[in-house]
Amino acid sequence: MDRNELTGVLEDAGLSPYQADAYVTVLELGAAPVTRIADASGVPDPRIYDVLRDLESDGYIETYEQESLYARANDLDTILTDLTSRASRFTAATEEIERRWNEPSVEQSTVSIVTRFETVIKNAADFVREAESQVNVSLGVDHFDRLRDALCEATDRGVRVNLSIHAPDGGDSMPDEETLREVCSEARHRRLPSPFVAIVDRTKTCFAPHAGSTNEYGVLVDDRTHTYVFHWHFLTTQWDTWEPIYSAVDDEPPTEYIDIRYCVRDVASLIRDGATVRVRIEGTDTETGVDRTVEGSVSEVLRTDDTSVSQTDPVASYGGQIGLVVETDAGPVAVGGWGAMVEDVEAQRITVVGVTER
Repeated sequence: MDRNELTGVLEDAGLSPYQADAYVTVLELGAAPVTRIADASGVPDPRIYDVLRDLESDGYIETYEQESLYARANDLDTILTDLTSRASRFTAATEEIERRWNEPSVEQSTVSIVTRFETVIKNAADFVREAESQVNVSLGVDHFDRLRDALCEATDRGVRVNLSIHAPDGGDSMPDEETLREVCSEARHRRLPSPFVAIVDRTKTCFAPHAGSTNEYGVLVDDRTHTYVFHWHFLTTQWDTWEPIYSAVDDEPPTEYIDIRYCVRDVASLIRDGATVRVRIEGTDTETGVDRTVEGSVSEVLRTDDTSVSQTDPVASYGGQIGLVVETDAGPVAVGGWGAMVEDVEAQRITVVGVTER
């Protein structure tokens, strides 16, 4: 580093140009008369005494009398500690600026755009670890190991985990059944490249385009309304059209559902044929917003049209109102799905506890 660079750094550290020039001169000369320091530096004679006095008060130099006024550099430990501290603060500021640029806080905005996939998958793992009821994930086999531990933890807690894993070639690259049993409730194999998406508890979403996309970015969502859009993307393109490769869901009751559409699809024909279907609904009262559990027998399937429901129907055909009327000891209760407004309860988990055929 040459003299100009050194004085520039000292100015960045808080010294004035005259102070930086005088201090470097003192370092070069060692102990020297003030008049010689003035001659060797760019500090004008009328200013040299004030400049040296300021440097002395800041601990950079000390002055003493010896025939005339002399100056010499002070103990370096104090100066180096100060400069190192300043450098550390600049480094920390640089790292914080980079973090804030790459990872805007989800708490500051319901939707955040980030520039790195690392940010997306890190937030996805954090969200999954905090999941309480349901997780929908679509990812490639190359990213599976990154979320494996978080998915295992969620599954162990009883969270319903739907895993869509995309691998065009399949085969040995896919997780085996034992692994899938540890990480999810159900898994499906998508044979096309696909975006990364993780949807947690109907509120949080992490999304990134697939690797072949020309746009590199990610989206972090902490909002029910925006998450609902990603939920439909997941159901219609990542889930419903692909065959299961693993399922822990038993066909015999009790059978759990986290989406009312799948429940309606399975029980509508039973209700139509006169069977008694007993259910337990865990959800939220749409009027008060408090948790509510409803138990009873299904008496009616609610739908905006009169089209009969078949178990082979794609879930995309259930775009309108879908719900159930449950007969309880306190009377009938209308149950809707995600975003229910006209029903009494928004269902978050539905359990068919028993079916008695006519």
